[in-house]
Amino acid sequence: MASSAVKLANPNAEVLRRGDALAMNIHSARGLQNVLRSNLSPRGTLKLLVDGANQLTLTKDGKVLLSQMQITNPVAVMIARAATAQDDVAGDGTTGLVLLVGELLKQASLYVDEGVHPRVITDGFDAAKAESLKFLDNFKTTMDMDREVLCSVARTALRTKLQDSLAAQMTEAVVDAVLAIRQEGNPIDLFMVEIMKMQHRTATDSRLVRGLVFDHGARHPDMPKRLRDCFVLTLNVSLEYEKTEINSGFFYSSAEQRDKLIESERRFVDDKLRKIVDLKNTVCSGASKDCGFVVINQKGIDPMSLDVLAKHNIFALRRAKRRNMERLQLCCGGVAQNSVDDLSAQVLGRAGMVYEHVLGDNKYTFVEECAQPKSVTVLIKGPNGHILQQIQDAVRDGLRAVKNAIEDKALVPGAGAFQVACRKHLLRPEFLRTVRGKAQMGIRAFAEALLVIPKTIATNGGYDPMDVLVALEEEIQDGHIAGIDLNTGEVLDPAQEGIWDNYRVLRQQLHSCSVIATNLLHVDEVMRAGRASLKAPNPGED
Repeated sequence: MASSAVKLANPNAEVLRRGDALAMNIHSARGLQNVLRSNLSPRGTLKLLVDGANQLTLTKDGKVLLSQMQITNPVAVMIARAATAQDDVAGDGTTGLVLLVGELLKQASLYVDEGVHPRVITDGFDAAKAESLKFLDNFKTTMDMDREVLCSVARTALRTKLQDSLAAQMTEAVVDAVLAIRQEGNPIDLFMVEIMKMQHRTATDSRLVRGLVFDHGARHPDMPKRLRDCFVLTLNVSLEYEKTEINSGFFYSSAEQRDKLIESERRFVDDKLRKIVDLKNTVCSGASKDCGFVVINQKGIDPMSLDVLAKHNIFALRRAKRRNMERLQLCCGGVAQNSVDDLSAQVLGRAGMVYEHVLGDNKYTFVEECAQPKSVTVLIKGPNGHILQQIQDAVRDGLRAVKNAIEDKALVPGAGAFQVACRKHLLRPEFLRTVRGKAQMGIRAFAEALLVIPKTIATNGGYDPMDVLVALEEEIQDGHIAGIDLNTGEVLDPAQEGIWDNYRVLRQQLHSCSVIATNLLHVDEVMRAGRASLKAPNPGED
């Protein structure tokens, strides 16, 4: 009726009727599911994306794929946007969400083809989602988040993106980075972890720097290249001649007057430099005479000022980024100064070592060995840009996983254990009796859809999914928590092996997949919006 009304109002409208619309939604979701299916789990494969400028991206990260793939189907676009929102909220679980949505629609289509109304199935989805969330709260494991547990969480997250050897190396760097910036009573701010990429050597040379790394170096050749036990002065003061904000001019009639004018302009900057040098001479005396002195300025330093600082053995950086200036105080301590009038030893920070590293035409300045840094840097090295980007995406997921574990104070056994146990829970006769009528079909569809995660993990590991599922169900019938061992294809205890999933990731997945699948099943017509379809067809067209 509605479609005929649309056709009556606009004969040129593009409309998909009820059956066609539902079929398109299901096929679109399953098409996107088939694209991402092979990426799940540590044994998942990689995708190579090529953009219009022939730039290559090698990744298995679900968010990167969905963000950069050219998706034209409207239903697939909607699922991709919802899945990337999952990453923004929980930090992981993008690929799993796409698989669950596609499988929910696949299971629902089996009942729709038999004549069951989609609304009845979605009622079952809602009941199954509510019960699954309750089961998740009971299934999770609450524990003290010590360093060993957090390393297991980070290792689980990193192995899904990186090779085992590289993931094992980056695990400790990720955990130590989060623990360094963690402050009791305050939320964890991951922006205090700087990720610096350096195209140099191999990926196994990546490490955690307990300090800060600047992507530029000193601009004077005579400045010291390596200093130990340094005083660090953080400045936001201009140490160069600046033009006036208004148009003005100075007139002189002789060379002596011109020299006086230049001298008076220079004296203004020299007075600032004198105060900095006096502070350096004061603190670097007596027992601290061998200590270095470093000036890091957010504004500019002209060549003459750099020369003065170099003569006094002061290492100076200019035009540092604002975000690095904020992190510098958290690394070294001290107080940033907007003026040189009140300089004292109390405003200085301390760093164990400051040195410059030259790599080709690029210079990097390392501020390391800080006493109690509240901001750190994860230094990523690799032979090419593809490896660097792949490690960076994995490190970000690892940081979010550790942060989630600390804030949730609970974890969920991984390796597909939760999905198999939740399916068994949903199919219990005690729960099914609480839901009347055909809505039970929706619950059964939801329960069967959860198995797409362990099936895909087994398939990507090279094992027969049905054999693995039978072994898992036999173990669960005995009352044990069971997951998939990708090395042997047998059953393992995820808790003993240190395979953990984030509680909030699974919670968000269960909620989002049900909402998305419900909305798509409720669509009974798809029509092209906009005014383009109101135009009359061109002459000669049918």
